[in-house]
Amino acid sequence: MFRKNPLLGFALGVALAIASASLKAAEAPVGPPAAAGKTSITDFFRTPDVQGVRLSPDGNQLLAIIRNGSDHVGLAVFNIKNLKESKVIVASDELHVDRAYWVNPQRIVFTVRKPPGKEDVGPGLWAVNNDGGDLRQLIDHSRRAMEAGTSIKNRSLPWAWGLFAVLDDGSDDVIVEQFTFDTKRQLSRTNLARLNTRTHERTTLGTGAPLGSKDWVLDRQGEPMWATTLIQGQLAMYVKKSASQPWEAWATSPVVPGPETDPVWVGPNREVYVLKRQSEQQTSALYRLDAQTWKPEPQPLVSIKGYDLSPEFVYDATAKRLLGLHFTADAHSSVWFDPAMKAAQAEVDKLLGGTVNLLHCKRCLSNSNILVEAFSDRMPSSYYLYDRESKVLSPVGSGRPWIDPKQMAAVDVQQFNARDGLPIPVQITVPKAAPKKPMPTVVLVHGGPWIRGNYWGWNPAAQFLASRGYLVVEPEFRGSSGYGFKHFQAGWKQWGQAMQDDVTDATQWAIKKGLADPKRICIAGASYGGYATLMGLIREPDLYKCGISWVGVTDIELLYTVNWSDASDASKDYSMPVLIGDPENPEELKAMRSNSPLLRAREIKQPLLMAYGFDDVRVPVVHGTKLRDEIQSNNKQVEWVAYTREAHGWTQLSTQEDFWGRVERMLDKHIGTNAAP
Repeated sequence: MFRKNPLLGFALGVALAIASASLKAAEAPVGPPAAAGKTSITDFFRTPDVQGVRLSPDGNQLLAIIRNGSDHVGLAVFNIKNLKESKVIVASDELHVDRAYWVNPQRIVFTVRKPPGKEDVGPGLWAVNNDGGDLRQLIDHSRRAMEAGTSIKNRSLPWAWGLFAVLDDGSDDVIVEQFTFDTKRQLSRTNLARLNTRTHERTTLGTGAPLGSKDWVLDRQGEPMWATTLIQGQLAMYVKKSASQPWEAWATSPVVPGPETDPVWVGPNREVYVLKRQSEQQTSALYRLDAQTWKPEPQPLVSIKGYDLSPEFVYDATAKRLLGLHFTADAHSSVWFDPAMKAAQAEVDKLLGGTVNLLHCKRCLSNSNILVEAFSDRMPSSYYLYDRESKVLSPVGSGRPWIDPKQMAAVDVQQFNARDGLPIPVQITVPKAAPKKPMPTVVLVHGGPWIRGNYWGWNPAAQFLASRGYLVVEPEFRGSSGYGFKHFQAGWKQWGQAMQDDVTDATQWAIKKGLADPKRICIAGASYGGYATLMGLIREPDLYKCGISWVGVTDIELLYTVNWSDASDASKDYSMPVLIGDPENPEELKAMRSNSPLLRAREIKQPLLMAYGFDDVRVPVVHGTKLRDEIQSNNKQVEWVAYTREAHGWTQLSTQEDFWGRVERMLDKHIGTNAAP
């Protein structure tokens, strides 16, 4: 069973309704008009009509998160025999459903989004029947409810609980997780319990587990088999080899870089699957543990050259078989161990050429219906039903039916060598009908930075920029994850240094390839990408004509010192000194200060757009106000905007419309058709 996947969605309240629904487009929000022949900003960034579609365990129903008018989202259930027979089971102007799952064919659980900046709320948890009946709040989403005694009245758990896993064992139960914090509001441990979604009955799990366990892997019966603790920067993994045996220590490692071998899934006979770093490629691959030695078998089950494997397991609970897994290389893909599923994949791929086609099912072998999610670089996700017996593929609905794939840009994944020879993946989005000459270019730097920034597929920001005529260059600079440990480690303590060199080298690569016009390039990014934007303007004043930084880090020291950031003390003590630098080390502090946009603000001469959310606790708005005040004394080309009810990223359509409108105007003025020669 999967390791925990923290849920970050929340909401202010919930109201329920039962009504008919369809998968055709809801009334579109009205936003700023687009120029003739161009897709509007609103259409790029508004909420999909349908998303998060899931096939029920019996294969007879679909659960979907739908746009419930305006830009709000609710839940609907569809009968696959007649998609017009449907019910909206959750609908509210205040509610934004975040995630939803089938517990069994009659029962559904869902969480809701978090309002920006609200640290005393959680995603909550609700359960409802597939016809909208028997609604129960299982977990409160607000500390206020606990203080008011609401939790006692409706028997819901306090806000510090969250959904851990859906069992898919035919019962009405799910696994929930309690987050326990110390006096400094730092996470000290988590506790697991089995919770009945009808009766609220709760059974404690993991009895006798090591004190301070925060991370868990369950067996197929929903019992904890692996537990991980984090104490003073050291991870320790423990295993319970059988129900009758006690927990025993298995491995330890520093929190950074983490374990070389990491348990991720347990099969029906308690066989253990792990991700293990391979010695040659330094990329992680999937291995099975030897049942006798408890060490990985010699050969991997799945290994993807050049990429870390991040598997999503496809398991048939009725057949008690692991059928295959989904993963991502340059694009999303699947590998099937089961011949029937391998054949179904080939049949669907033949019917849907030119798209990535992901097959989703629960009782895959005993039910002929398969949900297909299809997408490409030019086409957002669309959903189909495939009947393995009749070989018929039926359309279900499109997430963004207003997007015309013929008008979208092509995306290509390439690679170049940085100045020190390190291979750097780069994704480029080429405007439709691009001229056979160098193009105005936006270098778009991903945030994180220790994440994988890009996946081949349809992306609203890159497609919007390409629709306005700009080549989009997105480098996976060193420090990005997903490309092996060597690539990840090469970025340690390299903010503003080798990581920045990779961004510059990607820009120069695009120029040398004849793609980018060297006289018309701007740099842009959010969070760490905002930091890289600012450092790009400082280090390469002749290369970038303008910069766009939103929710951007402006001073590395502020990450350690600002007291209303959400960075934990443990992160500041153990992770950040390894990944960014140790402010207690004089040499590393000197490097941090020499690569601080705030301390080098007077070097920024180019036009700059800065945008922040007032409720951001990841990169508090003080990052922006300090830099703005320093820059504006000698640079009058700074545009500033701070949005209310926004945090670390934009959640409101009105914000998206305003922000990307500003981006469009700035680019047009400085590198677009209206730019000065």
